[in-house]
Amino acid sequence: QVQLVESGGGSVQPGESLRLSCVASGIIFSRYVMNWYRQAPGNERELVATITTRFSVNYRESVKGRFTVSRDNAKNTVYLQMDSLKPEDTAIYYCNCNEGWNHYWGQGTQVTVSS
Repeated sequence: QVQLVESGGGSVQPGESLRLSCVASGIIFSRYVMNWYRQAPGNERELVATITTRFSVNYRESVKGRFTVSRDNAKNTVYLQMDSLKPEDTAIYYCNCNEGWNHYWGQGTQVTVSS
């Protein structure tokens, strides 16, 4: 059974940082592309960052230069370091991986950026 468990969310002020973690179980983690998505109230879920099995990374334009995705295959964990946070980053952040028709999601972790 595949499980993805996110942690590290919280409430911060603009300009501050948070580090999200997602621990995976039930998969051979090193074989999966891992994604971070987010969903703000009233908005569709959007892709934030991706890290491939070869550690290549991609980001949505609005977070480039502020967010860093990384992975530790020995710990079955993917991270999202978020710096210089802005109010518009407020959302629930989800970890995701896919296998064919199967899409696996964590429960999400809330990030709130407000002064």
